[in-house]
Amino acid sequence: MNDAMPRYDTAAGRRDAILSRLQASGFLSISDLAADLQVSDMTVRRDLRLLERDGLVRVVRGGVSLPVGSQVPAFSGRADAHHDAKVRIGARAAELVGSADAIAIDAGTTPCELAAALPQPFTGSVVTHSVPVLQQMLGRPPTRVVGLGGDLNPESRAFVGPMTVEGVARLRVRLFFLGAAAVDERGIYVSTDLERPTKQALMGIADEVVLMVDHSKVEASAPVLLCPLDAVGTVVTDRQPAAGLAAALAAAGVRVCVAEGVPAPSGASD
Repeated sequence: MNDAMPRYDTAAGRRDAILSRLQASGFLSISDLAADLQVSDMTVRRDLRLLERDGLVRVVRGGVSLPVGSQVPAFSGRADAHHDAKVRIGARAAELVGSADAIAIDAGTTPCELAAALPQPFTGSVVTHSVPVLQQMLGRPPTRVVGLGGDLNPESRAFVGPMTVEGVARLRVRLFFLGAAAVDERGIYVSTDLERPTKQALMGIADEVVLMVDHSKVEASAPVLLCPLDAVGTVVTDRQPAAGLAAALAAAGVRVCVAEGVPAPSGASD
């Protein structure tokens, strides 16, 4: 993540950058912040102490999180962030779907855009634990929709927990479209461990996993490692990855599809 941020020459600029990143991910490590801001760990810790004094952050072991009682922005707020990029990614990912495929769609604002962009007519099957995806699918009668129940997580608007995982075990899909909070050369990350078992269960029933992430996820930090890069077959994103991540993806055998410009019509070739 060495090129994730420009260098900030003022303390105020650094602190604004820290707050912006923290609102997007919920947690940042001190080492990643120091590398991204191109300053020392000591400088980052000094900035964090001032932010904590003002009640804007909570310093924890190894990093910083939002204050107690605060949360990562709600689903609607995350959906608005980089919305145009997510629409393009959804349209590009839809090009990978056959008209009669069985697919699974993850919870998250970027995978939700895939549901809106599925090819017409789509007569396959959709498996999902995402309430917004289920709402998207209500207007598509030819499509078979399998909704996974469980405990509703209001933050992600998705069902999670043992009942959700048990429901996944009896299914099989060709593609699973995965969302994530962050990605780097070491792997793919989620914000909370609550999400991890359901995502891993859905990955386990898919012939191929397709990761859908906009460029901000490459610049973000998240605390929970979901899987290594070689667990996915394709990444759909809105910008070419930086050199380090691009090399790691190539080494892991992961194909990169970049959604550029306006959304392409469904069925367009690579």
